Amino acid sequence: MASRKRLTPEESRSSALEAARALLIETGPQSVTLKAVAGRIGRTHANLLHHFGSASGLQKELARHIAETVCETIKQAVEASRAGLGSPREVVDLAFDAFDKEGAGALASWMILTGNEDALTPIVETIHQLVDDIAPGEADGHEGVLRMHQETLALVLMAMGDALIGSALARSLGLPETAARDHAQRMLEGSLDLVSQPR
Repeated sequence: MASRKRLTPEESRSSALEAARALLIETGPQSVTLKAVAGRIGRTHANLLHHFGSASGLQKELARHIAETVCETIKQAVEASRAGLGSPREVVDLAFDAFDKEGAGALASWMILTGNEDALTPIVETIHQLVDDIAPGEADGHEGVLRMHQETLALVLMAMGDALIGSALARSLGLPETAARDHAQRMLEGSLDLVSQPR
C-alpha cells in the first residue's frame, strides 16, 4: 500500500483551500464542508478540523484566500492601467468575475444566510487594504482617498449584486447582460478623467 505524501501544515492548508475553492465554483457554497474537502484531497476530516477548527473556519479562510488572490490580480490590473498597459474595463471585469465566476458572491451570501457573517471580515479587510494600496497613486489628500473608497464600495456592491441577480434583472429591464459592468466602467473612466485634470 502506497503511503500518502506528508505535507507541511502550510501545504496542507493551501491544498485544502484550493480544493474548497474548486468545490465552491463547481457545486456552490453548500458543498464546502470539511468532509467534502477532505475527500477531495485525500485527507481525514480530523486533519482539516485541526487546521480550520470548523466548517465555518474553513469558509472564513476560503473567503480570505479568494479575496487576497483576487485583490492581488486587481491591483496588478490597476497598476497596468496606470502604466498605459491596461484599461478600466479590465479592472471592472476582474472585480465582477471574482464575485461571479470565482464564487465570492455565492460564498458571501451563503455565509450571511447561515449566520457566519464574521467570515466576511477577511473580504472586507482585503478590499480595504487594496484601496489603501492603490489610492496614493490615484488620489490627493482626504477628498481623493474618500472618492476612491466610495468608488470601491460602489464597484464591489455592483459586482456582488450582478453575481447574484444581475443577468435576470438586466433581462427583465430589457438591458444587455453587461449593463452593470458597462456602468461600472463608465464610473471608473469618469474618476480617472477627474484625477487627470490639472488642479
